Amino acid sequence: MAGAGERVWVLAVPFRAPAPGAQWHPGLQAHVWIGADLPPGLAPYDPPPYTFERFLEDELNEKPRLLPMARPMTPREQQCDGADVIADHAAAGGRVFLLGDDPGVGKTGTAILAVKAVAEQRPVRTVLVVADRPAAITVPHWTRSIAAFGDGGIRWCVTTWDRLAKVSKLRFDVVVADEAHMVRHTTTQRWKHWKAVSGAGRVKDAPYVLAATATPAHTPLELPYLAPEFAVRTGEPLRAWADLPARLAAHEFHVERGRYGWAWTEDADARRADLARLQEWLGAADPPATLYRPAPWGAVSVTGTPVALTPAERAAYESEWSEFRAEMQLARRGRQSARGRAALLRFRQKAGLIRVQATVEWVKAQVEAERQVAVSVEFVETAADPIREALLDGGIAVAGIYGRNRFDVEAERLRFQRGEAPVCVFTVTASISLHAGELLPDGSTASETPRVGLFHQPRFSGIQARQVTGRTHRDGRTSPWRIAFAEDTVEEQVARVMVERLAVSGSAAGADTSSLREIAELLDADWLPATSLTEEP
Repeated sequence: MAGAGERVWVLAVPFRAPAPGAQWHPGLQAHVWIGADLPPGLAPYDPPPYTFERFLEDELNEKPRLLPMARPMTPREQQCDGADVIADHAAAGGRVFLLGDDPGVGKTGTAILAVKAVAEQRPVRTVLVVADRPAAITVPHWTRSIAAFGDGGIRWCVTTWDRLAKVSKLRFDVVVADEAHMVRHTTTQRWKHWKAVSGAGRVKDAPYVLAATATPAHTPLELPYLAPEFAVRTGEPLRAWADLPARLAAHEFHVERGRYGWAWTEDADARRADLARLQEWLGAADPPATLYRPAPWGAVSVTGTPVALTPAERAAYESEWSEFRAEMQLARRGRQSARGRAALLRFRQKAGLIRVQATVEWVKAQVEAERQVAVSVEFVETAADPIREALLDGGIAVAGIYGRNRFDVEAERLRFQRGEAPVCVFTVTASISLHAGELLPDGSTASETPRVGLFHQPRFSGIQARQVTGRTHRDGRTSPWRIAFAEDTVEEQVARVMVERLAVSGSAAGADTSSLREIAELLDADWLPATSLTEEP
């Protein structure tokens, strides 16, 4: 409680950072300070508008602090139309709307306009936005966008999936789930917290949920966050959809129990029939519960880039492959999933390390050709670090977006966007913009130098791969991507599968999972749970 002339300040203090005079409040899960003004020593921890700490602060004080003037943004016609569709769904009593536009089409602006449109038809005081990592980029992106499009006089709280536990006991009128595929597995703590904030199990007093993602799932079994809407569409009790796989089976979807739980059929015709039914439930209803707009600038071009290994590299690769196969066979016989996962991880790390020099040489050639290069990697010590260090040794500036707390990620992103660093090496799969001509936070624009992208390792997950290409191929800017692989190896076969099947991991609610099965068979890992291939390392 603040005294006369004072206010409660809720601070965004980094882990283990000194905060002289502030006190940790366990109930708020944040540091607080009470006084008329914030001391200079605590000023660096003053949270920006619309962030979690600022939301708590405004809730605790009689009046919220005034907001600074923001540079306004004019919404596109497509964003306004999308907001109207979402508002119609909410007005008709819908529970969850799936906004599945292609990366870069403008889901953020559409979502903000939709929330304000929903607020015109029902009481909306508070809104939660859950964004993907890294927080240093995604949270400012959302807070700037809210200010630019106008907050509508609504209380906004922007957090990330990693901090969902901090808001799980709060109640919101609307919840926006950016990159909603982050809660496609119900066995995680993240799902537990999501269920609490989204009201997935509540019949009354549940918020309206706007799920935004260009890649909803690999399979219908990964759509538990849409279960409340399925209940509405089928006219069934919400509790009936608490067990999504069992309910899909009851509706004669082609799912069945397998060795590691429920699995989707391998029959291509049956998969197409299942997807058609899901799309009818969501899209053919009146009003629709989903919206998908393809990128008008066309689909991304993804091609393979074979790497011819030297005799020494070939010998090292084949040695690693033989060792991996032997380890996987031992794990298979003993049904040791953990051992199999570890073997798969080690092989992918070592295989990628062998090809580092080839990636470095390819990147150098692209820079010499006056292109900016985005390099997607999955591992830090065996890919990101050696690639970055080799390029730096060669006199090429490199922006790094990887490794927890290693870089100021927004500063690194802007170095690349302004052309100060012609190369960006990153591990994140979503929620950053690396495209040419982007409007930057200070009102300037990113460099117009053409972007090209390279997967240093073939991605197993279609969701991750499609999200990655959307970092540079977005907002009207085209950017070709290449997949590097060791020639005449299992990597080449995996890359071929990835290129052939990448398109089907798109906006449909549930996608073709046959690529995962093929990749698992190529790696002698078909006995492992599917999450061994789809989970991020």
